[in-house]
Amino acid sequence: MASQRLTEYERKRLENIKRNDELLASLKIHSKLADLSASAKRNREQTKSYKISPQKKAKSETPIVIRRSLRTQGKKPDSAGLADDFNESPKKQTTPKSQVTPDKSARELKPLLMRDVRVSSEPDEPLVKKILSVSKDAPSNGAKNGIEMRVTASIDLESMELMPENIARVVPNRILSVKFFPSADIRMVVVGNKFGDLGFWNIDSKTEDGDGIYMYRPHPAPVSSICIQPFSMNKIVTCSYHGLIRTLDVKKEIFDLTYSTEDAIFSMSQRSDDVNSLYFGEGQGVLRVWDERSNNSSMAWNLHDSRINTIDFNPVNTNLMVTSSSDGSACIWDLRKLGKKSNPDSVKEIRRDRAVHSAYFSPSGNLLATTSLDDRIGVVSGANYDDEFLLYHYNQTGRWLSSFKGVWGWDDSYVFVGNMKRGIDVVSTEKKRIVTTLESPHMTAIPCRFDAHPLNPGMLAGATSGGQVYVWTL
Repeated sequence: MASQRLTEYERKRLENIKRNDELLASLKIHSKLADLSASAKRNREQTKSYKISPQKKAKSETPIVIRRSLRTQGKKPDSAGLADDFNESPKKQTTPKSQVTPDKSARELKPLLMRDVRVSSEPDEPLVKKILSVSKDAPSNGAKNGIEMRVTASIDLESMELMPENIARVVPNRILSVKFFPSADIRMVVVGNKFGDLGFWNIDSKTEDGDGIYMYRPHPAPVSSICIQPFSMNKIVTCSYHGLIRTLDVKKEIFDLTYSTEDAIFSMSQRSDDVNSLYFGEGQGVLRVWDERSNNSSMAWNLHDSRINTIDFNPVNTNLMVTSSSDGSACIWDLRKLGKKSNPDSVKEIRRDRAVHSAYFSPSGNLLATTSLDDRIGVVSGANYDDEFLLYHYNQTGRWLSSFKGVWGWDDSYVFVGNMKRGIDVVSTEKKRIVTTLESPHMTAIPCRFDAHPLNPGMLAGATSGGQVYVWTL
């Protein structure tokens, strides 16, 4: 019945299909196509490329540490800073055109000629001539003849100003020590930096040829202290973290080797009535006395558990000495009672929570000012230094700035200390607070170390970690 419904065309089509199938079956075309298809499939499988996995690297035994900032870790910033004896040697240090390479190494344990360690291109003659001209009239017995070593005066803080001509970059990099030349006839600043350079700046050089800056490299490490006696100004004593003490004899034009040790020397001072003795802090808390006449160490005591940062003598009673230390204490000592004990007892001990960077007697000797890393400035007074007031002051200078050390002015009224806002805070001992801040648009860096001119009231030098010196005047 179904075939009857097909049209002629459809019947013809079905017949053709049947006939073609019979023909293909007789020729075995279907079996050959199946064999050919199977062969082609095998060839494709053999030539198919697969991605080769890279060889796995062996795991390193050392764990990979991912650096993360303290801020992302939710921790407070590290404001402790590097130790003052940190000495980073740059990978590549360029020498400015105005500087030359010294002919001699400062590491040599022998006297060094000024010309052999000169870094600046300026000749030595103008500096030598200037220093000798002001030191030739100074008597050798100094204070014993009533020579005034420090002028006491009350100043008007509002009259202090910073003039552009009183600014100079004396040395490269961080300054650790600064000292005025103790003469009313010359305005000269001496500084020491972290590279072991000693820089001289004659502020009055504008009336002479050159810039008045002379630089030498007598030390291979940071210059920690500078001593210049007013009645022996032709000899300038410096010490360094490399354990060397050198004395510049300007008359002989030589940096003589006074003392050497394997330990770092962090501080140094002299009594105003004794030019022949050097008191210096060596290693971890040792105070040593060097007698230049016998060329020998006469005494040594273990005064602190850590490095001694400053040494100072009472200007009225030079038998009283104060030392500050990183062990968190400042101690007053009576030299007459030290004796031969290796661990003597102090007359007075002042404790702090962290390192005490400085402790200095006031011009009258009645007060004592301390600066410590626990953000405190303390002023001690009284007959036995039993009374004290503490003032908050942010002293976290960080890694790349020298620590703050507050210094006295020209009487017992004020203590000058740097701040992190490029200013100089002035602490009043009467009002027991900061009464003003010396600021200037010309002061573009943070002043950390200071020295008040002993014979020129109102002249204050502030040194920075960039090698600049700012001199404030009335």
